[in-house]
Order: sequence, then C-alpha cells, then structure tokens
Amino acid sequence: MTKPDDSLQRFHKELLAGTVSLVLLSLLAQVDEPLYGYQIAKRFEVDGSPPPIKRGTLYPALRSLEARGFLSSHIEASDAGPPRRYYRITETGRAAAVAWQEVWHEVTGFVHSILQGDASDERRP
Repeated sequence: MTKPDDSLQRFHKELLAGTVSLVLLSLLAQVDEPLYGYQIAKRFEVDGSPPPIKRGTLYPALRSLEARGFLSSHIEASDAGPPRRYYRITETGRAAAVAWQEVWHEVTGFVHSILQGDASDERRP
C-alpha cells in the first residue's frame, strides 16, 4: 500500500515532468542571449526560493529539447571551471512554446474550474 507522502511525491514528480519542457521553452523565448544550465536554474528561483524543478531534471530536458530541434547549443570555455553549454531557442522552439502555452492555458483553465467547483451540470454525464 502506498503511503500518503509517497503518493504526494509521485504526483508532484509526474506533474512537474509534464511541465519542465514548457517552462524551459517559455523562459528561453523571453531572453535574447543564450543561457547555460546554472543561469537557467537561477532564473527559476522566485523571491529567492528554490524552484520545485530540480537541477538534475533540467539537463536531460534541455538535451531532449535540443534533439527535437527546439533548442540549439554551443560550448564556451569558462574562466571559473569547466566549459559551459549555452542554449538558445530556435524558431521551431518558439512556435512550440506558443502552441504548448495555448494547451497549458486550456488544461489549467479546465482543472481550475473543476477544483473550484465551477463545473456546470451541463458538462456532467
């Protein structure tokens, strides 16, 4: 039997897994310069609070988005450590971000209406 804390952690993980790519594309669409992983992670912090997205999740998502043609990257030497991979959104990525944001708004609007008890009798079976 699954403990309540385990099920909450699983729900949280599954929910974030479906949103990381959207958040990455949206963030990179908002900036003019390429960013490397640590810069991206820092931009996810709101009011100094750590984001619910773990850094270990970012890098596989960035690689996946690049493999799909949504991002491009290049490596630059760093004076403060190993070389850094910088990511920039592509035009294909910009189009995907717009389309995915539309879907996000539809889905979150639907979920919000159900959570608030706003579902009308007409929609119920």
